[in-house]
Amino acid sequence: MTPALSLRDVTVTYDRHPAVHHVGGDFAQGSLTALIGPNGAGKSTLVKLIAGLLSPSEGTVLRHGPGDGGIGYLPQMSAIDDSFPITVHDVVALGLWRRIGAFAPVTGGMLGRIAAALEAVGLAGFEDRLFGALSAGQRQRVLFARVMASDSRLILLDEPFSAMDERTIADLLHLIERWHDEGRTQIVVLHDIELVRRFFPDCLLMARGLVAWGATDTVLTPENLARARSMSEAWFPDADICQGAA
Repeated sequence: MTPALSLRDVTVTYDRHPAVHHVGGDFAQGSLTALIGPNGAGKSTLVKLIAGLLSPSEGTVLRHGPGDGGIGYLPQMSAIDDSFPITVHDVVALGLWRRIGAFAPVTGGMLGRIAAALEAVGLAGFEDRLFGALSAGQRQRVLFARVMASDSRLILLDEPFSAMDERTIADLLHLIERWHDEGRTQIVVLHDIELVRRFFPDCLLMARGLVAWGATDTVLTPENLARARSMSEAWFPDADICQGAA
């Protein structure tokens, strides 16, 4: 296994109380991993850490391979401000930020990439519409198009199917499978265990700490799921601080 990303005993704390506690392991290049666990298990925190939006209190996150591969990050829908007057075209163009920066013009080739991404998510012709005027499913398709436009080798999706209709879920799953076929490494936060069993070959189960990580059929056992629930229920807001965290 050639790793695309390694977690080395990472801990993330808020006021020294751990949200992610001593998690370590490797994501193989081209792997498709579901990140699951009870509410409050630290899944979104771990994704933000990998995306570079948070710093570890302990441990390190190591990316392997080409340095220009980029990260395609899709946050939870609740974190998106849809009141800002921005067009669908401009939202997708944000996926090109790594290549063009703040002031460089969007070239003809980049315009073609934006158009192709919108066509891939079923929104060809929506370029001039306001993002906030779209339905929740359409907004999520636009955000998938932004990830596609970034052409990233590492893709992080935080609850991409929350409150989505079945057709949208099916279409977005098709894109995830397409990225998997292209050898992109994907980490996807999910709650639907049956969906994980059907479509995700690898699984990371956590409850702030690591419960199990590996092939999905070996991770999603009754014993591991019960252990995750037990670990989550045993954690409380006034738990002891992580002594190793500065």
